[in-house]
Amino acid sequence: MNTKLFVGGLPWATTDQRLQEVFSEVGTVVSAKVITDKYTHRSKGFGFVEMGSPEEAQAAIDKLNGTDIDGRNIIVSEARPEAPREDRGSYGGDRGRGGRRVFDRNDRDN
Repeated sequence: MNTKLFVGGLPWATTDQRLQEVFSEVGTVVSAKVITDKYTHRSKGFGFVEMGSPEEAQAAIDKLNGTDIDGRNIIVSEARPEAPREDRGSYGGDRGRGGRRVFDRNDRDN
């Protein structure tokens, strides 16, 4: 059973590879991912690391939480399950008319 960890407070320059290097000193890293903005592709300052066992995950929390990585103290904790996302539907407006608002003479301000 693998255990996913949340890693916060990462320096902006931290890469997936660097995150894997740090956590592999404690145990087997199944995956390491720094979360990035989907438009700018810049780091959001946090990531997730999946360790090979619950024991290795706990060892990583005990050893790495509060330690310095590239000038920043990181936070390491067990990741919470992802909350279900609600259906956001459309982005508002009346899409039944091709996404355009149709005005008639009565809508104008006099």
